[in-house]
Parts: sequence; structure tokens; C-alpha cells
Amino acid sequence: MSEPITHHPGFLKAMNLGSPQTRELGVETLEVGEDWALLRVPYKPEMVGDPETGVIAGGVVTTLLDHACGQAVMARLGQPTTIATLDLRIDYMRPAEPNQSVYARAHCYKLGRSVAFVRATAYDRTADDPVATAQAAFMLNSSSTRPRGAA
Repeated sequence: MSEPITHHPGFLKAMNLGSPQTRELGVETLEVGEDWALLRVPYKPEMVGDPETGVIAGGVVTTLLDHACGQAVMARLGQPTTIATLDLRIDYMRPAEPNQSVYARAHCYKLGRSVAFVRATAYDRTADDPVATAQAAFMLNSSSTRPRGAA
């Protein structure tokens, strides 16, 4: 791919479909910029963690945040490569509202030679009232010939 990854929505869709977990959850990439990504997971009854409240399981939010962070790293790199989550810290602030899609917006704010650093927010109705926030670090493919940011 000679154009930046942001010009290849098919690649990002393939990332969502390539993982059995994100495929089953129905994760969608809505927008991607130079160093950020916005994803959505639609509400599904089978994702409910507490049948009495209808609130989705925390693992769904974790998966969405991790995947959004990974796509933000890919956007920042501009080319597909192998990445792996090194560290993912999530602060849950409140339960997601039942019957609402959950969105995650991630920003890759630092790209080193072998590690990328990302922050993300998950929300349902508005980003001003987060369901959870995340801080993550991703290992970059060290065998890649693509130049990276300064260490």
C-alpha cells in the first residue's frame, strides 16, 4: 500500500473481520485520521453481562478499547504491520447504558522505534460522559523497514 492506511477503509474493515472476537461483536470502524480512530460496537442482547440491568459485559468495552487503540497505531504508522498490546489499563467510570451502541475514540500520541503509546475513551451517548478510559502501549514490528518516530 503506497497511500496511508486512512485511504484504505477496506483494510480497517478486514481488521475488524479478521478477529473472531471483534467479528462476533460487530465492531465497526467509523472514522480514521492521521493518528486516531473511532470505532463502534452495536448493542446486542447476547453481550449483556447482567441480565437484571441489561448492561453489556465489561469485556466488550475492553475489546472495543483495545481494538480502537490498535487501529489508531495503524493510522499513525500509515502502513499495515504486526503490532501487539503490551499494556492496557482501563478505568471504568460507569456502566454503559442498555440498548445503546458503545463508541471508542483512540489517539496514538507517541510513536517510538518499537513502542506506540495510545489513549482512548469509550462512551455511549456523549464523549463528555465516558463509560471508560484507556491508556495503552503497543509493540511494533521490529523487522519492519518502515521508519518510525524517534525513540
